Amino acid sequence: MPLRPALGALGAAAAAVLALSTPATAAPGDNVTIGRTAHLSADGTIIVSGTYRCFDTRGPVFVGAAISQAPSTTRYGIGGTRAVCDGAYHRWYNSGTVTADRLTRGPARVEVALVELRPHGNLPLPDIHATRHRTVALVKD
Repeated sequence: MPLRPALGALGAAAAAVLALSTPATAAPGDNVTIGRTAHLSADGTIIVSGTYRCFDTRGPVFVGAAISQAPSTTRYGIGGTRAVCDGAYHRWYNSGTVTADRLTRGPARVEVALVELRPHGNLPLPDIHATRHRTVALVKD
């Protein structure tokens, strides 16, 4: 599977577990933030961003995000970014495409998770290091 669809699928999967998970094995200081705005282009591409910091990982770590807008309860996965867990703060940017008429300018809810694919036996299972949700201003570019 090409990397871009895999990251998108990871972002959607991370967003799906946001409501069900809490950080279980996060090291002190692991966190993720969300910027105040998300950008929507005419072709339906959405860009969300923020910062993250993580420590103590054994598997690959990704920042997965999702966006939704009331009154709909549908969440759209917005890509996935590979994280570097060296204890420093880093910026993340995720982008994804949503049918242009599904979201409009105005308030939107962004959810993000810092997810490690930690080896458990022969399977890489998700281990949530940090989650965050925020109402952002969705602006059209």
